[in-house]
Amino acid sequence: MTNSNIYAFRTEALDWCRGRNWYVRVPFLIWLAYVLVRHLSNPMYSSILGALNLGLHEFGHLVFSPFGQFLQILGGSLFQVFAPIFGIFNFYRQEDFFAIALSFGWFSTSLFDMARYVSDARTMNLPLVSPFGGGDDAIHDWNFLLSRLGLLQLDTKLAFLVKCIATLSMLVCLVFGAWLLWQMYKAKETLNNL
Repeated sequence: MTNSNIYAFRTEALDWCRGRNWYVRVPFLIWLAYVLVRHLSNPMYSSILGALNLGLHEFGHLVFSPFGQFLQILGGSLFQVFAPIFGIFNFYRQEDFFAIALSFGWFSTSLFDMARYVSDARTMNLPLVSPFGGGDDAIHDWNFLLSRLGLLQLDTKLAFLVKCIATLSMLVCLVFGAWLLWQMYKAKETLNNL
């Protein structure tokens, strides 16, 4: 983004904040801060968004199934992480800046869930879920993908990288969301003082 794009985005966000209630949005940021702390303190933690992320993951396998086994297996994780990215762009089109911030939080939870799965590639201790069967026939996505790419020994390093991006995304959510709340508060105070 160029400086003029950043300035335009900031101006749009400030305009959007006028007349909005900040206090009804505070609980969302408090909850997402809690989610971040839980994810960082317990790699097995999954928030309420975990079920949504899992559903999107499984649907991604179906969407990518016409493109061969490798893409079908990769498609679960791709769909899971692209859904919140789509949300960010969609909410920008709708000019809902707080929803953009929350979408960064959703993206973060999706990445934390994916990091847990990636880190399990060699040990394969996680129970596998599949709406199309499962049991002994279920394929561990990241064991399959990293084995095919010859990168299985890097599973924990890759998982750490994904976790770092997840943390950064949640920080973007919290900082941008808090900035929006502050701007809403300031705009409301300005109106009250007129």
